[in-house]
Amino acid sequence: MQLKPINQQVVAIVGASSGIGRETAMLFARRGAKVAVAARSESGLNSLVNDIHSFGGEAIAIVADVSDFEQVKAIADQTVATYGRLDTWVHAAATGILAPFEEITPQEFQRVIDVTLMGQVHGAMAALPYLKQEGRGALIHISSMEGRRGLPLQSPYSAAKHGLEGFLEALRVELQYEKLPISVTSVLPSVINTPFYNKVATKLGVKPTGIPPYYDPSIVAEAILYVAQHPTRDFIVGDVGRVLDVLQKVSPPLLDSVLTAIGIPGQRTNEPKSEDAPNNVFEPIAGYDKVKGDFGKLEIPSISDWFEMNQPIKWGALAVAALGVAAFLGGWVNGNDV
Repeated sequence: MQLKPINQQVVAIVGASSGIGRETAMLFARRGAKVAVAARSESGLNSLVNDIHSFGGEAIAIVADVSDFEQVKAIADQTVATYGRLDTWVHAAATGILAPFEEITPQEFQRVIDVTLMGQVHGAMAALPYLKQEGRGALIHISSMEGRRGLPLQSPYSAAKHGLEGFLEALRVELQYEKLPISVTSVLPSVINTPFYNKVATKLGVKPTGIPPYYDPSIVAEAILYVAQHPTRDFIVGDVGRVLDVLQKVSPPLLDSVLTAIGIPGQRTNEPKSEDAPNNVFEPIAGYDKVKGDFGKLEIPSISDWFEMNQPIKWGALAVAALGVAAFLGGWVNGNDV
């Protein structure tokens, strides 16, 4: 399966007013793609389009709530009406609520599912007919490491991301059975320093935080552009995410114990915040139309992502390491031969 170079692509980015989506839209546009950006925040989209136009990029904005399929379909329709086609669909829209499960209302839980899971389903439904019409393309869905391992205090978000993983697995096989050259990728970020924790609802009595360390949103954007050109099943972003994935596969009870110790206190700051504070669960909120959140001092670099995007070097390094281990063991055995 071959995907177009970035500078030949028309890309729709959903959830683009802030965070990962905003950074991704800027990066696609800087590298020559035509972009359609969508979100609920009209002010955020307008400022993003202005930023893209300022360096000569091409972009249009479409206001949409992803919980409504007709509004999501309008994103795809308007993108094709403007640019003539759709090559890549990037879906990043999400919301959440941090609270003990028993303090979350059914309406709140349902709303997180409607946006964070059903929004992704609506995105695939809207984009697929146009990707089939084009004869190839990429569906890129921004999941989370919570799609692999749920976290305490985030039961609706964890449920949505687990559901997304199951949906993408089913869809991917159906497309492969039909022999359709459409790549379906799940991008699973670790904890990323975006305004997510400023915008979501909380019933913790304090401003919430992800469990540190954090990573810069740019590493997720780079991963998204990579899979937009290189068909990839899953792409975990961040070294910590890859460690978490291994631990979950090896011993879920061990990870249960770790999260029992750090999962709940590790998601609380010392900054008071009322549960009545503005949040974006049901409506967009102003003031956070930016890429980064408040936790820059907790950011660390990630090494393994670079190797994932440079596969020949990755496998060469592993081969060298394997030879080194074999040589060491051979020398040790010979040195102890009696």
